[in-house]
Amino acid sequence: MMNSKRAMTLLLTVVAAVGLVACGGGGGSGAGADSGHSITENQNATPTIVVKNGEPVGGVQELEYSAGDQIDFEVESDVADEIHVHGYDLMKDVPAGGSVTFSFQAEIEGIFEVELEGRKEQIAELRVNP
Repeated sequence: MMNSKRAMTLLLTVVAAVGLVACGGGGGSGAGADSGHSITENQNATPTIVVKNGEPVGGVQELEYSAGDQIDFEVESDVADEIHVHGYDLMKDVPAGGSVTFSFQAEIEGIFEVELEGRKEQIAELRVNP
């Protein structure tokens, strides 16, 4: 039979483990790592938005930066189209099976759509915080 101190320690350990899993603190390596639906700023890698059949894999991706940051992201697409970053009015053509990289300063605060212009398909939401 277990004494009450040992039982309490076991109970607290289980509660802490359940809380860690519920908060997502167990396995991912960063923001959005286990959802597959969000891409956030990463100091070690350029976020990549993958487009298959004219749609973003995992849904509309979220890119979040602070004003003054350097915004860098890549779009890999299996369809040819123009990538348009609204608000910043930046446009680049991506060939089918190719990729294009965007790199610019976060000078305008707000929420902006990144889309496949010809298809009118939103592939990302760019958020620039104050």
